[in-house]
Amino acid sequence: MPTMKSVVVTGVNQTTVLDVEKPTIEAADALVQVKACGICGSDTFYIQIGGIPPRQGHTPLGHEIAGEIIELGPDVSGLSVGDHVVINPMAAPTGIIGNGGSSGGLAEYLLIENAVVGESLAIMPKHIPWEVAALNEPMAVARHAVNRANPTSGEKAVVFGAGPIGLGAVIDLTLRGVETIVIDVQPARLAKALAVGASAVINSAEEDVASRLIELHGDIPLRPGDSRPGTDIYIDAAGAPAVIETVQKIAKHGARLSIPAVHKKPVELDFGALLSTELTITLSRGYPTEIFEVTNDIIAAWERYALIISDTVPFDRVQEALTLAATPGAADKVVVTF
Repeated sequence: MPTMKSVVVTGVNQTTVLDVEKPTIEAADALVQVKACGICGSDTFYIQIGGIPPRQGHTPLGHEIAGEIIELGPDVSGLSVGDHVVINPMAAPTGIIGNGGSSGGLAEYLLIENAVVGESLAIMPKHIPWEVAALNEPMAVARHAVNRANPTSGEKAVVFGAGPIGLGAVIDLTLRGVETIVIDVQPARLAKALAVGASAVINSAEEDVASRLIELHGDIPLRPGDSRPGTDIYIDAAGAPAVIETVQKIAKHGARLSIPAVHKKPVELDFGALLSTELTITLSRGYPTEIFEVTNDIIAAWERYALIISDTVPFDRVQEALTLAATPGAADKVVVTF
């Protein structure tokens, strides 16, 4: 029986590279040789809690996947052996890939059941580096956050947090003609935000956010004596309570706030103070339609997206990659390559 290596959560704070059975295809399936798989913050969380049901203690990891088709069932159309593809982990009928399903992308091979172009996978041009193609899934998360804010060309936006999702939102916004400022506390992250297209950056540990935004986006008073920046859109990709507190204090009338970040503690909202702003707050989770909408953006601007990646680590050092990704401040975006 042919086997392959797969990274599995086997206990609390424990991962193991196991030899498992190599998948075999049926008539409607594709077999993908994984070439790159990003590590997400959720992977670190699953490791900390020992996996997630229904496979607690045996959870395959990896959902940010790019690979090459090496085998196709006879009923599959629109695909060829040798195609480079990116994967929709949500479409797997046996459970979300790398998120409690029966398979994970941190493995040498991945079975794509019911392989349908535009639903379970999409073709990526062969000139796109594997590690950049593997950004497709997290960039779909960023795109959904931007879509929830409903931007239009010529508007002004602020992104809090220059991690992978925040930077993805910056690229998306700027591709749509939205002037975007990034706020963070780490100089290296702010420098990267400028490199991917931010018009300006603010270090909130050293600068007054409200006054700097008024300088950059103009002054639109909410009422006499209450100056507010002319920012149309705020995106919280940081997940810090201070972000929500700041937006409540500075939002102009009609501003929008989109929140893809995971807040681990309750955040206070002053609805009395917010009433006069008519601030629209939307939460953003996953990518209901965006998983392959973002693919064309990556194709068109892959060099910019490539800047998001901080570290590439070969699969034979995958445990090192997982540790690196879980260490605060050690890396921004880690991608495992095969």
